[in-house]
Amino acid sequence: MNIGKLGVWYFFDKLSATESAEAAIRIENLGYSTLWIPETIGKSPMVQSSWLLSKTKTLNLATGIANIYHREPGVTLAAQKSLAEQSNNRFLLGLGVSHTRIVEGIRGLKYGPPLSTMRRYLEAMEEAPYTGAKPSEEPPLVIAALGPKMLALAAEKTNGAHPYFTSPDHTAVARNIMGKDSWLCVEQKVILESDPVKARELAKPVAKTYKDLPNYRNNWIRMGLTEDDIDNMSDKFIDATFAWGSEQTIQNRIKEHFDAGADHVSIQPVNTNGKLSELDWDCLELLSPNRD
Repeated sequence: MNIGKLGVWYFFDKLSATESAEAAIRIENLGYSTLWIPETIGKSPMVQSSWLLSKTKTLNLATGIANIYHREPGVTLAAQKSLAEQSNNRFLLGLGVSHTRIVEGIRGLKYGPPLSTMRRYLEAMEEAPYTGAKPSEEPPLVIAALGPKMLALAAEKTNGAHPYFTSPDHTAVARNIMGKDSWLCVEQKVILESDPVKARELAKPVAKTYKDLPNYRNNWIRMGLTEDDIDNMSDKFIDATFAWGSEQTIQNRIKEHFDAGADHVSIQPVNTNGKLSELDWDCLELLSPNRD
C-alpha cells in the first residue's frame, strides 16, 4: 500500500450512505490519499469501509481506530484481509484500546490494561486461521499509540502507529521511540480561522469531548501541559494541539509533523461555522494536494 502523505480524518457517522460516498469521492478528487474513519457507537467502520472502497478508485480507507473490544481477533483479521482483497489493497486497519466509558459504560465489558490487552489481541490475530481468498499483498496494520510503551509495541508488532490529538513535538518523540522503519501516521486538527479568539473558541467544543479521557490527558501531561491547561482548555493547550490560522500557517504545522518524522498526516478540519458534523470543504480545498 502507498499510504501517501496527506489524508483526511473525519466522523462519517452522521452522513447517509449516499452522502458519505459523495464526500469520499470528493476527497479522492481533491488528491488526498487516505480517508480515516473512527469507531465509537455509530456505524461499523468495516461496513463503512467496504461501502466507500466500492465507490472510490484510488482512495485508501483506514480505520482510525477500530475498537478491539468490539470484535474477536479472528473476526478482525477476516475483515482486514477481505477488505484488502476486494479493494486491491486499499484498506489500512487501525486498531485501538478505546476508552473505559465506551467499553465498560456502554458495552458492559471489562476494560483491561491497555498495553497487555493490545499485545494479546495482536498475537491472537497472528495465530487466527483465515481460509478466504487472500489479498495480493499483506495488508498493513497500525495501532493507536501515544505513550512510549504502546509506541514501542506498535514498532514491534505492527506496521506503525496512529497518534491522535498530539503535536509535532510528540511526533518527534514517537519517531525516536519507534525507529526509522515504522509508519508514523499522525492526526492533526485544523481550523481555517486567523482570529485567535474565534479559532480557540471553535476548538474548545472539540477539545471538551476528549479532555477527560485518561489516555489523552496522560499524554498531554507528558507533552508538558498541566492539569489546569487541560481542564481550562488554555491557549497553550489549544495552540499545542490544534493548527489554526491561515492556509500557510496550517501548512507550516503539517510540515512540522513531517520534519519531526511523520510519514503521513491526516487532517481533521473543524468547520468554522461551528457545526462539528459538517466537513469544512473550503479548508480541504485550500489544503488539497492537487493545488500543488
